[in-house]
Amino acid sequence: MQIKQDSTSRQETKPLVSFVITYYNLPVQMLVECIESILQLSLRPFEREIIVIDDGSNESPVNQLMQYEDEIIYLRQKNSGVSMARNKGLDIATGHYIQLVDADDKLLQAPYEQCLDIIRYQEQVDMVLFLFTTHPDVEVIPEVIQPISGAEYMRNNNIHGAAWGYLFSRAILGELRFTQGISYGEDEEFSALLLLRAEKIYPTRYISYYYRKHRMSVTHQQDNAHIQKRLDDTAYVIQRLKQDIDRLSHQDRLAMQRRIAQLTMDYLYQTIMLTHSAKELNSRIKLLHDKGLFPLPNAHYSKKYTWFRHLINSHIGRSILLYTLPLMK
Repeated sequence: MQIKQDSTSRQETKPLVSFVITYYNLPVQMLVECIESILQLSLRPFEREIIVIDDGSNESPVNQLMQYEDEIIYLRQKNSGVSMARNKGLDIATGHYIQLVDADDKLLQAPYEQCLDIIRYQEQVDMVLFLFTTHPDVEVIPEVIQPISGAEYMRNNNIHGAAWGYLFSRAILGELRFTQGISYGEDEEFSALLLLRAEKIYPTRYISYYYRKHRMSVTHQQDNAHIQKRLDDTAYVIQRLKQDIDRLSHQDRLAMQRRIAQLTMDYLYQTIMLTHSAKELNSRIKLLHDKGLFPLPNAHYSKKYTWFRHLINSHIGRSILLYTLPLMK
């Protein structure tokens, strides 16, 4: 095992894929299963690079990882949050492609192999998008995928912003990194900006990622402090994306406008579902209005968006949403 403290190194032969695993205060068995899911892939040892970033866990898992001493790079840093942990992994990664993975999740071998085949056999692939599941058993359905640009895809689709939901070329990363201090929604900013850099993406339907639900997951924290932090972080990400619009080309601007509208709708939806409070909802709407983010754009991005936009724009509609949405969960 290569144990790194605060230095970076480059291998003479670059691996095909660098897997960056972020770990913090989880059962070590989850991390082991995550690593094993990568080792089961058809990549030969020199084709893969597995980087484990321990974000200052109370107890280091390094002793339990000795069995992987020839397979992984382990780095332990002072607790700085998932954004900084991922950034450290991105700085260290030497692979032609990068896959971010949370330590409590796993890659699903058969469908993920299809994604690997795309980067192996297609030319100049910037990103391969795939789906996730909360159930580990999935069926692989062959499909014919036509590549498009990231901007075109964003203009015509609601994207899932999780940073582990795609395999991407390190060549398009440049200086892009996760914003420090954001605990919720950091993926949404990073993924949108990365997609705009991608000229050739493959939006597959392969269910390649096992997202494991458990009580320690950050999205399952339901006390008021975590709820307020989650909403505040999301609002901050939306505002940052809006600030980026002016420097974008026309087509990229259209893509970003759709993404911001989608995130804003989801932000208001989460405000309703997490707080059940008309006062909180109206306060959040005022914040959006002051930043030029409300009312939601009069666009027909999807039936759900059109329906939600129509209701959220009136006091009566907000009352309907506050009453009905929790019942529909």
